[in-house]
Amino acid sequence: MQKLFKVLLVVLSFSTITLAQNIDSPKSFLGYELGEQFSRHHQVVDYFKHVAQQAPKNVKLIKYGETYERRPLYVAIVSSEENVRNLESIRESNLKNAGVIAGESNSPETAIVWLSYNVHGNEASSTEASMGTLYKLLTEKQEWLKNTVVIIDPCINPDGRDRYANWYNETKSTPFDIDQQASEHNEPWPGGRPNHYLFDLNRDWAWATQVESQTRLKIYNKWLPHIHVDFHEQGINEPYYFAPAAEPFHEIISDWQREFQTQIGKNHAKYFDAEGWLYFTRERFDLFYPSYGDTYPTFMGAIGMTYEQAGHGMAGLAILNDEGDVLSLKDRIAHHTTTGLSTVEVSSKNATRLNTEFKKFFNTKGLKYKSYVLQGDDDKIEALKSLLDKHEITYGNASNGKVSGFKYSTNASGSINMTNKDLVVSTNQPKGKMIKALFEPEGKLSDSLTYDITAWNLPHAYGLEAIASTSLISSNKSTSTTVTNSKNTKATGYITDWDNLKDAEFLADLLKQNIKVRFTEKPITVASNNTYNRGALIIVRGDNKKVKNLDDILINTAKKYNRNLEAVASGFSKSGPDFGSPDIKLVNRPKIAMLSGNGTSSLSYGALWHFFEQQLHFPVTSINTDQFSRINLDKYNVLILPSGYYGRVLNEDAMEKLQSWVRAGGKVIAIDRALSAFAGKKGFSLNYNNSSDDGENDNLIPYADREREYAKQMIIGAIFKTKVDDTHPLAFGYKDTYFSLKLGSTSYSLLDGGYNVAHIGDNPEKVSGFAGSDAIKNLSNSLVFGEERLGSGSVIYMVDNTLFRSFWENGKLFLVNAIFFVNNNAYEL
Repeated sequence: MQKLFKVLLVVLSFSTITLAQNIDSPKSFLGYELGEQFSRHHQVVDYFKHVAQQAPKNVKLIKYGETYERRPLYVAIVSSEENVRNLESIRESNLKNAGVIAGESNSPETAIVWLSYNVHGNEASSTEASMGTLYKLLTEKQEWLKNTVVIIDPCINPDGRDRYANWYNETKSTPFDIDQQASEHNEPWPGGRPNHYLFDLNRDWAWATQVESQTRLKIYNKWLPHIHVDFHEQGINEPYYFAPAAEPFHEIISDWQREFQTQIGKNHAKYFDAEGWLYFTRERFDLFYPSYGDTYPTFMGAIGMTYEQAGHGMAGLAILNDEGDVLSLKDRIAHHTTTGLSTVEVSSKNATRLNTEFKKFFNTKGLKYKSYVLQGDDDKIEALKSLLDKHEITYGNASNGKVSGFKYSTNASGSINMTNKDLVVSTNQPKGKMIKALFEPEGKLSDSLTYDITAWNLPHAYGLEAIASTSLISSNKSTSTTVTNSKNTKATGYITDWDNLKDAEFLADLLKQNIKVRFTEKPITVASNNTYNRGALIIVRGDNKKVKNLDDILINTAKKYNRNLEAVASGFSKSGPDFGSPDIKLVNRPKIAMLSGNGTSSLSYGALWHFFEQQLHFPVTSINTDQFSRINLDKYNVLILPSGYYGRVLNEDAMEKLQSWVRAGGKVIAIDRALSAFAGKKGFSLNYNNSSDDGENDNLIPYADREREYAKQMIIGAIFKTKVDDTHPLAFGYKDTYFSLKLGSTSYSLLDGGYNVAHIGDNPEKVSGFAGSDAIKNLSNSLVFGEERLGSGSVIYMVDNTLFRSFWENGKLFLVNAIFFVNNNAYEL
């Protein structure tokens, strides 16, 4: 027996040596040592392809998508030869263990570890580390792979990474300069952190607005790993952060998930202590907001963790930090490689327990709410279903009847009468805990000092009435309605509702086809007795005499967006305005400009850019703030100011130029922090709300208590109920109540000389999320959305950013209304 063991040991050693000889190290393949320069994305892909070709029995490289800039997205699946032969069986066994697919799991004892690198493009050391980690796993740590499958995504954000790497490689000094003030340590706008559309992909896991997230979720849900690590970088003076995470933990996180985080952290500490490397744990990075690369996997049963290495886009190849130490890229790579390997080691040693506890997570019997019933506009229901499909969450349609529970519109107990069009999403499914996190009326916060927004529930985000029921509501297979329209060449025109973003896409498409479209500012009842609310679109044959095949164009475009078009025989209405009334206005095709560059928030600009190109599909011209003083604004009639600080851009001369343009008929749409450019300024009625200071003198608050005391003045992404003037064009398609996601505590007074289209009244009503007591007081009688007329033009104030991370679907129509409907009187021939 001993002799046989020695023979097996020799065979194993020989195979390890052979594998090491076949695979080039990163240095041999790239031609430089890791850390000597930043690798471009294609070089990283080429190295992973090389390893997969040289070790096909241990590595499977899978392309799972492409970025907006057409860079490929890959994962490498790494394990022992036996496991790689049986990958499909291991994968299916794991999904059976979670209950995602039917059948009994084959006594799972294989750990599945997913390592994700470089979600933020300028946190670039991690992709370099991914190559070293892959090489070491195959040449030095094969023993761990016997019972572990390691999935490596070497670069989640290739577009952002190459934006950073290309800039740095062309900018840096040779040799590199460690001076913090050197140009190579100061990225230009917008930096390499975001993806092509300047989205933070680490906040997009749950919302999946970006193609990188959408394609990643497809392969992630095929595996549902037990461990997921998201590798990051932070400021140059903070050495290294690893698990366990900080409070608050979301309440669905199990004791085991907490405990194992600590176990992993202690294993990392062992290696870091041996090298004299500094680190910290249990600070800053909490596990509450569901859309991170650590929380989303955690809510899907994994041990989700963030590892943060000092460096970020500022560090370059090396930098002198504030403590007088030189932080090099080689150091950063070594640290990330160490924690990556340490994670695999701990997982291998605990593979059986990981599987056992993973299975327990998917038991959802203890959840308070068993079903969420959602009611409202069909298109909003369809939009929500599309999101649920991305996460492979099941749903159905309700039956007629009454359901009681927590009612979202009243923020109290209530009931609704269900119809067979209503959506039912129940928690008695494997992903029930994720459903709770996304739909719950109010997340339970163990600590108000959290890292991100604290409210996001999907009924408010999608503008739907909902009941959270403690009973399990039966449902039928969900169906969707397809609209069929018929053309009527004798009709004087066609009319359709204005309720949601699909209507806006329909309008935008018609305008691009040079179809003239009108909208009504008053409710209208046509000959069929059908009544249409404010904002309804009317296409009159007389407006489009020169358009050939008008009816075919309208029917085909309506089919594309599943819009219901009613052919109207006469422009003489039963009630409300006739088609020729001044209250039925022509939609003038807008010429839209939008500021970008220094001063603008790259995230806000990116969300707008993405919205116009990927959702509304309508042209917009981006103007760099550095050129604003030289721009001929007369080429445009709409100017959008994304959230940002425009003190440098809108100086006295520029502001005078802007005001003259508005008075002549231009329209400015200012979003979030951009309002500070107008608040308290001559010629505008926008002013800050004055908060009364009746609390303790700040100077007497102890040093250690200052941060927590300051929380009283903060709003950390909370949802507030607002009152809406639904007769104003800015609010067409909305009812008299809107639930707004408020991202900060800045408060503006109601407009004296304008229209307060949406506002918070005397008693601010927070329905979800954290808001400090002082901040809530300061919201009393405050503006949310408003319009101020200047001469022939308008300034539209959007205090709350409806495009924040592009997931608050119900707010997007406010922006569309601002563009197409507000103060839309003049027509340019």
